Amino acid sequence: MINQKRLVECFMELVRIDSVSREERDLADFLIEKLEDLGLEVIVDQAGEKIKANTGNIIAKLKGSIKKTTPIMFAAHMDTVVPGKNINPLLKGEKIVSTGKTILGADDKAGIAALLEALHLIKKNNIPCGDIEIVFSICEEVGLLGAKNLDISHLNSQVGFVLDTGGQVGQIITTAPSQNSLEFIIYGKSAHAGANPEEGINAIQVAGVALSRMKLGRIDEETTANIGIISGGRATNIVPDEVRLKGEVRSRNEKKLEKYTEQLKKITEDTAREFKAKAEVKINRCYCCYNLSPHDQVVKTAVKAAKDIGLKPLLLPSGGGSDANIFNKKGIPSVVLAVGMEKVHTTEEYILVEELKNTTEHILSIIKTVALGENLNE
Repeated sequence: MINQKRLVECFMELVRIDSVSREERDLADFLIEKLEDLGLEVIVDQAGEKIKANTGNIIAKLKGSIKKTTPIMFAAHMDTVVPGKNINPLLKGEKIVSTGKTILGADDKAGIAALLEALHLIKKNNIPCGDIEIVFSICEEVGLLGAKNLDISHLNSQVGFVLDTGGQVGQIITTAPSQNSLEFIIYGKSAHAGANPEEGINAIQVAGVALSRMKLGRIDEETTANIGIISGGRATNIVPDEVRLKGEVRSRNEKKLEKYTEQLKKITEDTAREFKAKAEVKINRCYCCYNLSPHDQVVKTAVKAAKDIGLKPLLLPSGGGSDANIFNKKGIPSVVLAVGMEKVHTTEEYILVEELKNTTEHILSIIKTVALGENLNE
């Protein structure tokens, strides 16, 4: 039923359209036209104005032919990371790659292409379905900003399926972490490094001691911590009076997140006091975790739909956040579905044509499962 040639051509056309974060307008215009041609009602929200992007989120609705079914949402993000301009996709056998000078953009245009193919098949073959809502978000790669600023009142969906993770199709992300972003600013005292260094307090040294006392990397099976940016100092002949450390803590357990965030804060403040320096700590919650059980409706739907087309569903946790974190927080239980993209965020990114087809099949199977109200307790 799936037209492989059309699916591949659509994917390759999508990745050729530049859409790095905050510059998704060209892709949005392309998708709006496609969605309207498929008979969907389309609106663009005001999220772009709030986050200084050149377009907003796309929200599209397909009125179903079957009444009294659960309205469902599918979502994918339009933006890509860098280097993501002038992408030239290449079909090498059954694998789609870039030239190696850029990313490919399967993250997340594989999800978009599969959705467009599924919608095309629904229209062409008059496939019975309930109400379907599509969200194509902006600025996912820079902090889930599009989803955060999405007006949830535009949506009626009771469950959501976010097409946005690597691995074989059939993998389902049912739990993902919360994240706190951290900034530690250590204030020392400047002095001439050659003439009177004794009068200074070296902020970089204070930061180094604090870092040596921190456990970073994998804390436990649910928790990670990282300091990724250090900046400070003005010249080699000046004792540095200020240094900034930026990092994060993630955990799928809220108590662990707060506990370890507080530990890093205390280590920094205590170390600063030892050196008679000062420390300012800024903590920002980026997004909240979600934890869905195998018994939740959205999980059972995704699992049954996978089994029905011969896929082996695998429920997994994630160490990263996605728009699903935001949708769950806003009251739409949502899982993330694998779309087969590999080595994302690198110039070695690729996807197999078979996985594009499998993603489309999984989408159609989910729609069928919901529309027919099939028994999810099998």
